[in-house]
Amino acid sequence: MRAVNADSEHLVPPEAPTGALGRLAAPAGVLAAVAGAFAYVATVNPYRPGHYPVCPLYAVTGLYCPGCGGLRSAHAFIHGDLTAALQANAPAVAAYLGFAVLWTLWTVRAARGRPIRLSPGPVQLWGLGAVLLVFTVVRNLPFGGWLHP
Repeated sequence: MRAVNADSEHLVPPEAPTGALGRLAAPAGVLAAVAGAFAYVATVNPYRPGHYPVCPLYAVTGLYCPGCGGLRSAHAFIHGDLTAALQANAPAVAAYLGFAVLWTLWTVRAARGRPIRLSPGPVQLWGLGAVLLVFTVVRNLPFGGWLHP
């Protein structure tokens, strides 16, 4: 919520949290949410039917989307089975590792009082989209059966 400065009637941004604990509140909250989600997936097996909804794209078309197998991948990753995690959804494993790196950078910078600025350009975003598109196409072709979740 923004306050109004009475003298100039301009919007004034709210004060940033002071102290290390205040600066680490957001990274800690994000970590708690992600850890809670991973703990749930670790205990509720996605290989058993009825616990999670079926992918809508797969249910309607029989095609695997780029996210299909993500829960199975997370379950295997948490239980230390990296081979099964990569087989279920390799880009998801890359995303878990990417999150860990970015979260660590965010936390270190927050502790030092410096903001983290992530501003991927169009080249990076289109590149990521192209990688996911190729992954999706290949996993749905006959020779890409080894990429099925």
